[in-house]
Amino acid sequence: MSQTSIALTDEGVPAPSSRRSVGRGRLLMAAGLVLPVALAVFWEWAAASGLFQMRLMPPPSRVWDTMAALAARGELTHHVLATLYRVFAGFAIGALAGTLIGAFAGSSEAVRRLIDPSLQALRAVPSIAWVPLFILWLGIFETSKIALIAVGVFFPVYLGVGGSIANIDRKLIEVGQVFRLSRLALARRVMLPAVLPDWIISLRSGLGLGFMFVVAAEFMGASEGLGYLLIDGQQMGKPDQIIGAIVAFALLGKACDTLLLIVTRPLLAWQDTARGTL
Repeated sequence: MSQTSIALTDEGVPAPSSRRSVGRGRLLMAAGLVLPVALAVFWEWAAASGLFQMRLMPPPSRVWDTMAALAARGELTHHVLATLYRVFAGFAIGALAGTLIGAFAGSSEAVRRLIDPSLQALRAVPSIAWVPLFILWLGIFETSKIALIAVGVFFPVYLGVGGSIANIDRKLIEVGQVFRLSRLALARRVMLPAVLPDWIISLRSGLGLGFMFVVAAEFMGASEGLGYLLIDGQQMGKPDQIIGAIVAFALLGKACDTLLLIVTRPLLAWQDTARGTL
């Protein structure tokens, strides 16, 4: 029985041990809210007590009022959707390119020696350094923004896939060859399961970098998006709007990471790991 299955009694209801496990999981999820809630409460108290200037560090209540006003006018939804579109488009392109090129580099020593040094050098280039070049090549509209995000997503996915394939246990390959598996069957039944965990981790890392790169992308003459809210807040002297945009980035990033985990969870249902036993 896999680790995700739930034991049932004869009446078809979860067994006590399974109910305890589900309850423990919900408790642990709720525990993750303790730190941000405690921080918000302390921040509100510190602002009201005058420990720092409310003009520069507005309390959570003022940030909430500002973002609620933007939401009531429909502006917040507009900016969030613009940012999500850019992140998802750049993530799709970067993840696909990183997976394909990483697979070629990981499975071929010649390809890896040919392209890996150049890609490793380009990986060290700061995201902001690409901005003037992409504006020159692609203009200031959506194409350059999506291209910049795709670059940010590409490198962690490429590294994860290429490194995972290159580090597959040689004994697994030899066992597949002993059973006379074809190259396609060897890739599907041996190499793919070995690569999947690292691939999913690299996708999560790439998605996180996608949200980081979208800020730089939305500095490229954008008139919409959460990055635009940051710039507008800076220019207009609105720290509450800046902090609200940062919090929105954090919440969107966490929500998208959770969605990615849910979507990819069936791919790893065969794993028997120590998660939940430690």
